[in-house]
Amino acid sequence: MPEPQIAAIICTHNRDIYLGAAIDSLLAQDCPDFEVVVVDNASSDRTREVVEARLPHPRLKYVYEKELGLSVARNTGAKETTAPILAYLDDDAVASPQWLKVLIAAYQDNEKLVVAGGKVTLIWPDGITPPNWISPELAGNLGLYDLGDTLVQITQPGLTPRGLNYSIRRTFLEQIGGFDPNLGRKGKNLLSNEELYMTELALEQGWQVAYIPEALAAHNVAPERLKPSWFLQRSWWQGISECYREEIAGRTGIGQLSRGGERMVRGLYKSLKYFTDPAKRFDNLVYAYGQIGYLSAALKTMLSSSKSNN
Repeated sequence: MPEPQIAAIICTHNRDIYLGAAIDSLLAQDCPDFEVVVVDNASSDRTREVVEARLPHPRLKYVYEKELGLSVARNTGAKETTAPILAYLDDDAVASPQWLKVLIAAYQDNEKLVVAGGKVTLIWPDGITPPNWISPELAGNLGLYDLGDTLVQITQPGLTPRGLNYSIRRTFLEQIGGFDPNLGRKGKNLLSNEELYMTELALEQGWQVAYIPEALAAHNVAPERLKPSWFLQRSWWQGISECYREEIAGRTGIGQLSRGGERMVRGLYKSLKYFTDPAKRFDNLVYAYGQIGYLSAALKTMLSSSKSNN
């Protein structure tokens, strides 16, 4: 087989019920010169069996990574291929047949492009109607990502492509030292913001980030995520992730307390303001709860810094 021009990488941890469909969607890609790498990140379920059932396929490679963490697994996947473009698909997502072809064409047409991702739709569990308290914004926590039907140059880090449908140029990833292992999920904790941080770095260095709608993927919504408690937990970890991102960017200090406090009060106020609207009410409550996570992490960092200085 010729050298791959793009590698599709799935990093998976105990998600065997969805994994087979994710792999199959990649092996069926309408694209020449690609390979598929599955990184088994310390799974204890049937993950290995699911992959081995498909391993006769010449494009498929399996690797086991014992150190838990999404960013660690992503870096491992990058090391397992020589492809210049790395495309990451979540283990509970399904790629459209043209996914890799669209992504590689975008990179070949624009040498300044270093990060790109596509539209993400949601696959709801059978027999379940989306609850009326899930706003379009909260649906983003489930993976929904839609900036329209035309290419968008991303200039605001907050609009960065979703990690479940995400690609990056190898030279840029190596230049910045890989994905930060302190960001990204580890087992059941929901740390995030690693893609947002990548976009910040890319834009600061004069590179380009793009949303490419034709690079379409669909994301399965797990039934356990359709509970208010999951969204609250997800927002709490989002707040912690945001605090850590500010820490590595050198933006820590007393100002974090005022910023977090102001955002928390604003969220609570809007939750009361829109009390009769279930979606807006819960959306703002979730936002306020995330600021408590942010504030707790900021205080912890300040106390730790104060102790080390004494």
